[in-house]
Amino acid sequence: MSLESVRAFLSRNAPDIEIIEMETSTATVAQAAEAHGVEPARIAKTLSLRVGERSFLVVTSGTARLDNRKVKAAFGGKASMLDAEQVQALTGHPVGGVCPFGLATPLPVYCDHSLKAFDEVVPAAGSIHTAVRISPQRMADLVGADWVDVCQEQPGA
Repeated sequence: MSLESVRAFLSRNAPDIEIIEMETSTATVAQAAEAHGVEPARIAKTLSLRVGERSFLVVTSGTARLDNRKVKAAFGGKASMLDAEQVQALTGHPVGGVCPFGLATPLPVYCDHSLKAFDEVVPAAGSIHTAVRISPQRMADLVGADWVDVCQEQPGA
């Protein structure tokens, strides 16, 4: 259902974007980078977080790490990661295939500034075998994401 919800979302909102289906798993940043022939930083990983009773998604560069101080400042409290069951229930996507497209539950989506270093990123597309290639700005526009600065400074950035 997850891949199908992404397929339906893209069909309605961005019919020019093709879903890339792989034989091998792309569930981790390293696996996805190798499969798609890009550096790990270009993989757009989607984190499922909760602050208090509020759940939301943050899409970051594949090598970026959350900065707890920045997260607290941006979202008003200490964030915790959702567990695999909560992620599946809220997004409709399995861990490793989570993306901001075709969500089962409407959730706020945020894109971290770490993505802006790239003209194209590779987020998952609802399963551990699928992805898309898209510009960070177009991804943010498609899902109505706000831009935030919640990751640690990258070396050399």
